[in-house]
Amino acid sequence: MHLQVPDELKNQEVSITIQPLSPCLDRQLGVELGWAEGFFAETAGALADDDSFFRQPQGDYDARVPLE
Repeated sequence: MHLQVPDELKNQEVSITIQPLSPCLDRQLGVELGWAEGFFAETAGALADDDSFFRQPQGDYDARVPLE
């Protein structure tokens, strides 16, 4: 791999990230694990507008003896 670095970044510590551009590997993995084709694309965020799905009240913290 050859990476051209601008002069202003030379001799500086930088972070380089390599990320695949094609999401098809993720789709293939889901199918290989037994999920239907397109399952995650169709269901991700499906409950975002559902008012019956919300976090229940968590209650109060227990009272503790203060530290001295």
